[in-house]
Amino acid sequence: QVAMPMGVSGQAGKSKPRTGIIFRDGSEIARDAKTGDVLTEIVLSANSPDPVGVLTSFTSPWPVAKGAVFDIECRDSKTGDAAFLSVTSKLKGKNIEDLKNSFFTEELFSPTGRFSFYGPPTDVKVSKSYMDGKNRVLEMGFSILSQSTGAEIPRKAIVVASVPEGTDEAVMLATSTTAIRWKKGVENDVRKVSESFKAVASPSTGMKVRARPDKYDDIF
Repeated sequence: QVAMPMGVSGQAGKSKPRTGIIFRDGSEIARDAKTGDVLTEIVLSANSPDPVGVLTSFTSPWPVAKGAVFDIECRDSKTGDAAFLSVTSKLKGKNIEDLKNSFFTEELFSPTGRFSFYGPPTDVKVSKSYMDGKNRVLEMGFSILSQSTGAEIPRKAIVVASVPEGTDEAVMLATSTTAIRWKKGVENDVRKVSESFKAVASPSTGMKVRARPDKYDDIF
């Protein structure tokens, strides 16, 4: 039951969450089963005359989530521990360190976002916000609805946001677990996943950057 709020059962008729992720044409999610390393290439500014390819990577102890509801996500279907990528709206030239916490929480917890699949999260509280190199890191707590019982389940998350060179959007990795599991030691896993995250502009190859057509419909 703990896993239900981040799960996919009972999804019939729901719109796919909007994460802002657009895959580069020809790109798939690759995860090394031995190391847990996850690598994917996405596209930022996909609708502009000059789209940018971005290589995203992180290390996850959980397998890649399969299904129409997921873009780039790794999760444990039994515990609900999970990490997923999303892309913010334009930063409008602002430095990532100057953005308010609310910019990130509003993007992350938008009505069409991944965490809002069964209703908008509540009790959102950012406990820490700091820079780690060029990355912005937010540590937070929030509650989401249980699909099965309708009860609110407190979760803890670490969100890392990175702005690849030559772009005006942030790529975010949100790694979370239930508050109970966080206290039982899963905090260490969440921190390791978060610290492994990288999002960098793809090396120039001379090939045009194109977005991959979405293989799933928005409604299923």
